[in-house]
Order: sequence, then structure tokens, then C-alpha cells
Amino acid sequence: MTSIMWFRRDLRLGDNPALAAALADGDVLPLFVVDPAFERAGAPRRALLHDCLAALHSATDGALVIRQGDPVDEVPALADEIDATAVYVAKDYAPYGRRRDEAVADALRGANRRLLGVGSPYAIDPGTVEKQAGGSYSVFTPFARNWREHDPGAPIDAPHSPNWVGAPSDGLPERPGLEFDLPSADEQAVIARWRRFRDDGLADYGERRNLPAVEGTSQLSPFIKYGVVHPRQLIEDIERQRAGHQTFESELAWRDFYAEVLFQHPMSAWQHYDQRFDNIRYDRDQAARHKFERWQRGVTGFPVVDAGMRQLLATGWMHNRVRMIVASFLVKDLHLPWTWGAKHFLDHLIDGDLASNNHGWQWAAGSGTDAAPYFRVFNPWSQQQKFDPDGEYVHRWITELDSDSYPEPMVDHAVERREALARYEAVKGR
Repeated sequence: MTSIMWFRRDLRLGDNPALAAALADGDVLPLFVVDPAFERAGAPRRALLHDCLAALHSATDGALVIRQGDPVDEVPALADEIDATAVYVAKDYAPYGRRRDEAVADALRGANRRLLGVGSPYAIDPGTVEKQAGGSYSVFTPFARNWREHDPGAPIDAPHSPNWVGAPSDGLPERPGLEFDLPSADEQAVIARWRRFRDDGLADYGERRNLPAVEGTSQLSPFIKYGVVHPRQLIEDIERQRAGHQTFESELAWRDFYAEVLFQHPMSAWQHYDQRFDNIRYDRDQAARHKFERWQRGVTGFPVVDAGMRQLLATGWMHNRVRMIVASFLVKDLHLPWTWGAKHFLDHLIDGDLASNNHGWQWAAGSGTDAAPYFRVFNPWSQQQKFDPDGEYVHRWITELDSDSYPEPMVDHAVERREALARYEAVKGR
């Protein structure tokens, strides 16, 4: 029998359960569909996707077939071309992906073919971690406690000499031009990156991960996003009783938690999870737009904020501690909608992930899953003093910091903190 392996967010050969299941059925055509919906992604993410696909094309000895168009049309058409009995995928739990897959499954079913979902991009599939009495979690800590009780399973090896089936291909999508280099998307290079971090950085991860001036994090998030490496492979390498390892594992649990929240509450992608915040007052006038533009360019006069925003524009990545600082500043110092910041991040991050990005923004905005976050207002000055005490990070990204050309702070943090709390107090009791 012949089947199709439709790659999406699992752009690897190793530890790919859907691919293994397809190969167990016989010959396999490896497929990626360049969905027009991808045009909504920012240029850095599309460039990285191009690189991941180029690496997968090489890993399949040139067998990867790329079709450009709506998957609802392209996948069934290719199945007809090669008379495939089934199409294998890793299950997608995001709102758009679920709608797309239902439509593809219906089209295939009409031709007596099947769409078979095996595995997912997550360590533990959304919908799996439930309260004892049933239902999903809305708070991270109990979710993580239960999450750790679930076994993600052991990674499986890459297939040996698979029988690939060929078909005409549209070729790789055009790669957007970037002014910076991207790390290698080759699967083996990504695994090597992980092993270096595992051996040299994981033990100290708990202490170093909040220091933006040092290489204290794995920076694997772009490749986890596109599935060049799976969380299960990382968990397999973690000594779960060690402190730094536990902290790293918690970050993987956060990723699964936010995927769960989006799965259970699809509207929370761009709307307040806590609907009381639908009534909060954000600034949206022309003056607000001007403030937003200054935040985007990294010229707010708050060094740690500006350094983070410039790092984002210059590299397509921003340190996670700084992501929290700049998000808090946008929403609680400038009083701007969190959705503006979330969209800007997705436009520029190479690891932009809808569930993690947008729910992380809601965490900062106070409207998300955290139990009592409205009074949490990060002070940019004290955050900088605590996490970049020598100024190494801010000086790296702001070359004019010590000159007269660097702007004065655009707002008074103490004043804006009081204003933010007043706005939050007005909605929190509703």
C-alpha cells in the first residue's frame, strides 16, 4: 500500500510516530503543503520554515514533495494522483488546524481514504491532563503537577532506508530576505545544539535562565515550534530529580499548558481569557499609536525595554525574562492593548507560537489564566538592576546608551503604575 506522510509541525525524521506508522503500512510519499495562511506569519518565521523544509528535503534524499495551495484541495488531490490509501499526520490542536483537518478528513473520506492522526507536537496531548473530577485546568501549578504524572513515552529512532514515493513538486517556498542569519535548521545540528546545552548549561539553568546577558537558555524554541526536535526527546535526556533539569521541564510544561488552554478555549487566542477584562480601558488614540511605535523601535528611554525590542528586530529572538518586562511595560506603563504587542511579536519572532505567545501576553496583561495577576506590574528599573546588574545586556543592544542621543524615559513608571492599578481595580470585581 501507498500512503502520504503530511508533515506540518514535525519537520524531522527521528522520533516521528506519524511517519513510523505510515512506513509500517508500506511506501510513503513525504508531503508539505505551503498553505496561503502561512502568509500571515512574519518574515523571520517564514524564513526559518524555508530552512527547515530545505533540511527535511535533504534528509529525505530529495523525495519531499511540496505543494502550494489550500491543503483542503491539495492533500486529497495528491492522494488521488498516487492512489494513496491514507494520509498520516501529527494531530493539530490549534483552532485553525482543527478546522483544516476536519475539512481534509471529510474530503478524503468521500474518496474512501483516511486521515490518520498519530502523535502531536506536544509532550502530552491537549485534552489528556484532566482534574480528578474531570475538566481542564485553568491554573498552571496543578496542571504541571498532574502533567508530570503522564509518561510522554520513549523517543523512536529515525527510519532506516525508507521507501519514498515521488510526485511532481512545486519546490521550496520563496525565502524572505532577512538582515540577520538564522541558526542551522538541520535536524542533526539541532540535536547537537541540545546536547551541548544539556552537557554544559542544563545544570545551571535555574540560576542563569533569567540573565539576558549570558547564554543561559537552550534557544531551542524555534525548532520545537517547527518540530525539528520534539519535547519528548528532551525529556528523555533530563534527570528529573535535579533542580535545573526540573526548571527546564517546567518550561516544557508551560508550553503544553498554553496549548491546552487554547484547545479548550479557542477564542482566547485574541480575546481575554478572563472576560471581565473586556471592560478594561486601553488607550487606542493617535497618541497611543505614537507610544506603540516608540516601543516597537526600542526608544522608550527605559534601557532594558529598549534592549529587548532591539534584540528582537536584530535577531528574531528575545530573552524570555525580557519578553515579560517589555510586555508588562506595553500594557501597564503605556496602557496599550496586549493584542498589539502579541501581533508585533508574531511578526518578528522566529519562535512565534500562537498558544504560547498570546497566552504569555495575557499573563503579562493580567487577563489570562493566572489566579491573581492584576497587581503585578514589573518595574523596568528594578528588573534591570536585578537581572542585568552590570548593564552588559543593555549596552550590547543600545550603543548610544551613555550619550546625549539616548531619549529620556517617555513616562514616569510610578505614575503609570498607579494609573494601571486604578484601571485594573475598576474591572477586577465585576
